[in-house]
Amino acid sequence: MKKQLIILLFLLFSALLFSQEKVIGKITFDNNQPLPGANIYWQNTQIGAVSDDKGNFSIPFTAENTVLVISYVGFKTVTLTITEPKSITQNLEFDNTLDEVTLTKVRKSLQKNYLAAANVQTMTSKELLKAACCNLSESFETNPSIDVNFSDAVSGSRQIRMLGLTSPYILMTEENIPAIRGASQAYGLSFVPGTWVESIQITKGAGSVVNGFESISGQINYEMIKPHDDIPFFLNAYGSTDSRFELNTHFNKKLNDKWATSLFLHGNARVSKNDMNDDGFLDNPIGQQINMINRWQYTDAEKGWVSFINFRYMNDDKQTGQVDFDPDRDRGTTNFWGSEINTEKLDISSKIGLVSTEVPWRSFGFQNAFNYHKQNSYFGLNQYDITQRSFYSNLIYNSILSNTSHKFTTGLNFTYDSFSENVNTLDFSRIDNSIGTFFEYTYCNGDDLNYVLGGRIDYHNRLGVFVTPRAHLRYKPFEKTTFRISAGRGKRSANIFAENQQLFASSRQFQILDSGGEIYGLDAEIAWNYGFSFLQGFKVFGKEAEFSVDFYRTDFQNQAIVDVDNSPQQVLFYNLDGKSFANSLQVDLSYEISHHFNVRTAYKYYDVQTEYTIGLVERPLQAKHRFFTNIAYETHVMEKGQQWKLDFTYNWLGKQRLPRTQSNPEEYRLQEYTNPFSVMNAQVTKTFSKTFEIYLGAENLGNYQQDNAILGSNDPFGAYFDSSMVYAPVFGAMFYTGLRFKIQ
Repeated sequence: MKKQLIILLFLLFSALLFSQEKVIGKITFDNNQPLPGANIYWQNTQIGAVSDDKGNFSIPFTAENTVLVISYVGFKTVTLTITEPKSITQNLEFDNTLDEVTLTKVRKSLQKNYLAAANVQTMTSKELLKAACCNLSESFETNPSIDVNFSDAVSGSRQIRMLGLTSPYILMTEENIPAIRGASQAYGLSFVPGTWVESIQITKGAGSVVNGFESISGQINYEMIKPHDDIPFFLNAYGSTDSRFELNTHFNKKLNDKWATSLFLHGNARVSKNDMNDDGFLDNPIGQQINMINRWQYTDAEKGWVSFINFRYMNDDKQTGQVDFDPDRDRGTTNFWGSEINTEKLDISSKIGLVSTEVPWRSFGFQNAFNYHKQNSYFGLNQYDITQRSFYSNLIYNSILSNTSHKFTTGLNFTYDSFSENVNTLDFSRIDNSIGTFFEYTYCNGDDLNYVLGGRIDYHNRLGVFVTPRAHLRYKPFEKTTFRISAGRGKRSANIFAENQQLFASSRQFQILDSGGEIYGLDAEIAWNYGFSFLQGFKVFGKEAEFSVDFYRTDFQNQAIVDVDNSPQQVLFYNLDGKSFANSLQVDLSYEISHHFNVRTAYKYYDVQTEYTIGLVERPLQAKHRFFTNIAYETHVMEKGQQWKLDFTYNWLGKQRLPRTQSNPEEYRLQEYTNPFSVMNAQVTKTFSKTFEIYLGAENLGNYQQDNAILGSNDPFGAYFDSSMVYAPVFGAMFYTGLRFKIQ
């Protein structure tokens, strides 16, 4: 520990010693919209900078240069007299002396960041429209960094993975407030409608210490549509051949120049029973969801205040199981196997921020969130109920050390979770709370080097006092060339039942082998994640291309092992005794073949192994090799906004190890490995005007279906029933259509 502290102090001292003073700022246009690609330079010099995607820039300052020039094609050039390092915001005006201005650079729907120290990519709203994206769990189909799998054959829920690890190891945040955790891990992604989401930021590897200590394989942060930026009205209607129907409406009102409010309403229902593989079980649950949120935004640019207040309510009811199951008649009996999952959520959150108008690099932020999540459910004869009441508070302060090359973020946060959890006749109710402080230092020389060193100290009523260090470094030796390395530690309490609800839909008996730990008798999960990435932008035949390579490794010091290999009639939970690791290699290539015609490909290799009771083996239901391709084409926008858009996505998955079933009778055994398979999705969108468009799409165009998706489906109350071993689509080909209408 003393050695690590000396290294940290040395890095801080080195950064201060070799820093140089800067002028930082933001370039905007048209009512303060960020203007990327603006040129900023000192007059009569070769010293310059270009504003990034958010309009931000940084340029070295020297006393010899005092005239700063800001220019962009189609806008009036601005010259400013600058006599000292400072922060500025400059709004550019259109140059009306030009007859016509045509901007030919199209902003990418999936953007990789060349400037941030962390490995971050952003999915914009344009990317989300490439698929139906009815909810957040379906928003990653066109993203090669996220793997989407069905968790079981009855609930219809989808599980995401990053770096070879499932979603509990990913910190999921809503506008940087922890959101999908605890009781909501299994189905929480399906409770966020896709039309509410403005953008998604995906961070690979160790996340920021500002957001907590739980992140292990990365962080996914989704930003909601802001009331100040929203349009007055939006409507999205959707229907599919699996009898799923959705309706989304957004109402927005700008009350004055400071206040704006939005009301988002969402409803969905699946009204018909489908059994495409003739196993007697529903391929997807029937049910309905009502979801609404009211957002308020206050902005006072003159005084530097901005705040958000959100009120949300959601009710979701699902019924699944055998086609002939009637809950009023068959619940609690062995007539027919069935399941109901009823969830109610109430969320209230607020964010208050203040940016000093006199010292722009100094800001305060205060985040608060209260969440109520209640789930009553049963799976055959297994009863599972959980209620979680949570409160989260985070106080953040940002400023600089010496000059703007040296920034820091510090603060305090508090988390309170009250769980009322019952598994059949066993009560696992508990209260968890933690309080922590964090400090994150950022060095940036404005050009080729920046790094982030962060650490936090937390006290948890069950986990005690612990330290979480994390670090990111970016180096740019050439234009459009970026190297990154990162390392960090994560710690979390595994909610073993909420995170593995798919196992209730089986005849397995649950058994916890350890009893000395603080969470279900188990110890906390602790893991180190470290890795590197390389990103290169270049041109081929005058068209833009990007090539990237990422490699990350996660090493577990302790893990709550979920063992389904010891016996097909059991699931064992115990502390890791041996090795558990995940190696992830991803190679990406994207290329603009012609204007509005883009291809994105990726190859992923996973080596994920864990020490079970049977020894060190591959994690089950994890493909070692994956291949991804996305093709996107758009026609030119016509005078009235008319346009065609076509998107096609291809996923190939290699063989996957299945849990061991050799001890079952022969008719209830599965092969050791699955066969490779591919899934194809496509969507065509016709835009008739700036206000109206329709779309038609298909999922699983090749109609691939998993054989024997439910083991023992002919005897669901027998000893060999298991619906959790799903590795491929169950439903087959699915077609959908929808429309979008908006008033601007």
